[in-house]
Amino acid sequence: MNAKQFFLLLLLPSTVFVNAQQNKNVVVPNENLITENIPEISKDLSNQVKKYTESRGASFVSVNPTKDEIIITTRFGTTNQLHSVSQPMGARKQITFFDEPMSSGAFEPTKGEYIVYSKDSGGNEFGQLYSMNLKTLASTLLTDGGRSQNGDLTWKKDGSGFYFSSTKRNGGDRDIYYMNPNDPKSIKLILEVKGGGWSIGSLSSDGKILLVQEYISANESHIWTVDTETSTLSEVTPRTDKNIVQTKAEYSQNPNEIWLVTDRNNEFQRLAIMDLSSKKITYYTSSIPWDVAQYTLTQDKTKLAFITNEGGVNKLYLMDTATKNYSEVKNIPIGSIGGIGFTKNGSSLFFTQSTEDSSSDVYQLKLSSDEIVRWTGSELGEMQVENMSKPKFIEWNSFDKLKISGFYYPASPKFSGKRPVIIQIHGGPESQSSASFLGANNYYTTEMGIAIIYPNVRGSSGFGKTYIAKDNGFLREDSVKDIGALLDWIALQPELDKDRIMIMGGSYGGYMTLATAFHYADRIKCSVDIVGISNFNTFLKNTEEYRRDLRRVEYGDERNPKMYSFLDKISPLNNTDKIKKPMFIIQGTNDPRVPLTEALQMRDKLKAQGNTVWYLEAKDEGHGFKKKPNVDFQRLAVIKFMENYLLN
Repeated sequence: MNAKQFFLLLLLPSTVFVNAQQNKNVVVPNENLITENIPEISKDLSNQVKKYTESRGASFVSVNPTKDEIIITTRFGTTNQLHSVSQPMGARKQITFFDEPMSSGAFEPTKGEYIVYSKDSGGNEFGQLYSMNLKTLASTLLTDGGRSQNGDLTWKKDGSGFYFSSTKRNGGDRDIYYMNPNDPKSIKLILEVKGGGWSIGSLSSDGKILLVQEYISANESHIWTVDTETSTLSEVTPRTDKNIVQTKAEYSQNPNEIWLVTDRNNEFQRLAIMDLSSKKITYYTSSIPWDVAQYTLTQDKTKLAFITNEGGVNKLYLMDTATKNYSEVKNIPIGSIGGIGFTKNGSSLFFTQSTEDSSSDVYQLKLSSDEIVRWTGSELGEMQVENMSKPKFIEWNSFDKLKISGFYYPASPKFSGKRPVIIQIHGGPESQSSASFLGANNYYTTEMGIAIIYPNVRGSSGFGKTYIAKDNGFLREDSVKDIGALLDWIALQPELDKDRIMIMGGSYGGYMTLATAFHYADRIKCSVDIVGISNFNTFLKNTEEYRRDLRRVEYGDERNPKMYSFLDKISPLNNTDKIKKPMFIIQGTNDPRVPLTEALQMRDKLKAQGNTVWYLEAKDEGHGFKKKPNVDFQRLAVIKFMENYLLN
């Protein structure tokens, strides 16, 4: 500051001078954030929380077909980007440098000289496909660049092109296309479909028949074949099958057989083989009373790796496809496993894993020796493992005696007395909370003395097809009653404070948060609704077209007058008169799933009634915040909210 500037500053009113000084100690929201009623947040708080916010994770994306090299996604700036790694614990070379987060990509399958990746804009989920030359890092747009979703790549074995799905025709139907990425104008429509739930499986060995899947709901899906030359669509599983999951179809070594995952004639989803001529299905994981969550085959189809979801914990198995014998990979710590992929020669399997005290990292399993080699080592920031809260599996009985479970992270033992509680409800609604790494949420348990409970209410996946269907349609509020029963359970725990409970959730978990806020207004202190559904009828009207019919199966078809009336009755927007406690509403402007209007109408109605409402909106985000500056401010604002309304 020069002398003239200092003199002019002295002429300002004293209050302006004081505010200018005070603002140096205040966290200022970035230009993409819209805030309402959020008080000033001190930089002292930001500095305290920073110890918990600098951890990062790495996830496996793709393996090079010709050499030791993998693509991973991790964050070194403000968003996750693609990086290449060429040896265990080697340097992570960043290859994408976008403002938008990156999570997917695939090597060209013969030489690996370029990748194809998907990128959206501002969280709008209209992913466009690009190819990137790995020598120059130059990218070429392959798709239309508009309001369409493009993805789900299945390459030809010779690398000459790939099949993919796209909503480009009308925004609602997910058609099947073919493209040579070296000539984007070669794009060809292979099959027009009806609905947004179509995806691609594998290609037959002769390259003529494509397996495709039609998703109807979490309880129903079907498998088809498409002749790529004639565009003929043929049933594999009967389209008349109802309430049966038949998915993840891949060709086996035998061209007349496919692998699939199905819950046909069983409570859980089993790994199976179907004979395409006789339609006979043979099941191979019946002895495991849990879902097979995913699997992958080697290129020669002789080995198979699959992951089970066992009550929120993942286990990895290897199978010899000739004998169908399989065994669990034992030397893996308990945690979450995903993102599996074999090397081209089938000698190794790459996978992503996280545990209760470590973020996600990428590992290599060498099949010849069963040796597990760590390829990435993600930093935890200043967090110390010994201070992290460890999850405990808990169960309670709901109103109808149905057993509900979840994971309980206790507050640090350094705090005495009954501890306040956050109930964090997952979205989906068919998602599942697992015994996972708390990450930055360790601040709540370690520094604020707050316990966290992650419930898996009815409708959650991983507990069988009966359980996942128990909240559909007119049963919607039964899942809210599961939270009511959890409140009863908390009241019986000597270390927990039943009078200091906050409900927080995102997406469908946001609806659950809002519903709990009016159903159990006298039993909670405050709520944080993140991209939540406030009125099912307006949500179904305004969600993107490719999602609408899929969501109607789960929530109910609002075009039916009886269902419309029911959804209107249970929607939080129409029950705001019962909401008595402070509410924090958080939303991304570009959310294609739960549109901005869901947050605005809830905020405005609560404000008009005189309720305490905090509001945070990010103009460069969609269905939840993913950019670190936005995530960091959201966390600080939530902490401030808890200090004001949960702890006091």
